[in-house]
Amino acid sequence: MDDLEIRRRRAIYRAKHRGTKELDILMGGFAEQRVGDMSADEMGLFEQFLVLPEPQLFDWIMKGAPVNDTAFAALVAEVRRVGGFD
Repeated sequence: MDDLEIRRRRAIYRAKHRGTKELDILMGGFAEQRVGDMSADEMGLFEQFLVLPEPQLFDWIMKGAPVNDTAFAALVAEVRRVGGFD
């Protein structure tokens, strides 16, 4: 198993164990669908995304709050699309 595969497995686990049940389900489902296709750079961004505070992610994803960080804007949009919010 290479480093990228280990990172992918770890990211899926972290996405499923965020803290709030809603984000666990949404982020876990997104990770299971998308992480296998992510490049190393995309994985790096997703790993940074996973360590953001729970309230910030909740506002961006569940409430549709504006994403102030342009690095995460496309990722938030994709998570919302996969989760059926857009």
